[in-house]
Amino acid sequence: MKKPHVIIFSGYGLNTEDETKAAFESVGATADIIHLNDIIAKPAVLKKAQIIVFGGGFSYGDHAGAGKAYGNRVRGHLGKAIEEFLARDTLMLGICNGFQIITSAGIVPGALVANDVPRYNARWVDLEVQSESPWLRGIKTLSIPIAHGEGKYFASPETLSNLKKSGAIALKYAEGETSKHFDMPANPNGSLENIAGIIGYGGRVLGLMPHPERAVRFTQLPHWTYLREGYIRQGKTLPYETLPYEGPGLQLFRNAVQYFHGK
Repeated sequence: MKKPHVIIFSGYGLNTEDETKAAFESVGATADIIHLNDIIAKPAVLKKAQIIVFGGGFSYGDHAGAGKAYGNRVRGHLGKAIEEFLARDTLMLGICNGFQIITSAGIVPGALVANDVPRYNARWVDLEVQSESPWLRGIKTLSIPIAHGEGKYFASPETLSNLKKSGAIALKYAEGETSKHFDMPANPNGSLENIAGIIGYGGRVLGLMPHPERAVRFTQLPHWTYLREGYIRQGKTLPYETLPYEGPGLQLFRNAVQYFHGK
């Protein structure tokens, strides 16, 4: 069975390429990390991909707004190539700065603006799945980390209404295991309607602020030692004593690979 191929954009401050590549490869995809300039020079490379990823980081130092400069370059230089890519039965993922990039590029609606508490916020959050997407198949809730200063989802009342009607709100911040464990508010940034992620193109495009690639192993969980003690006291096998010892974020990547294996 042919493995789906992933192209992960890099350059100008994006910094989660390696862990994103590792996550995809661990569930059966092949992946290349390619600099934005190289893709602009040879946009035909996107024809070889089934999945495109814009990952996290601080592209262009967040100057003029997080993701805006990178998004403008994508729209200006790769608009046609992206349109052709999405015209095929393909998938696209925007994580954190990547979500900011794809909103700035006009691929999905809305914007990510400064957190209500105007500072960088790095912690774990709990999410509830709100819509159907190849990326989210079989997932109802998810606990994964955030790391951003401009993660508040904002859109006009009309856009929000359209998102609700079309089922495009993919993920919402919600009270769950980690927020209760650490006694933190569910919504970390003031996002309207508690929105953590949205979908486009019939669910094939997913943009989200939290980082699934940072939650692919049990031992990445912030309270894994606490959970370990619970397993020990209940006489259960520790998750990391058997392989694979997965974290909650890995299923998102597996879903993307299985989407193509199911064809």
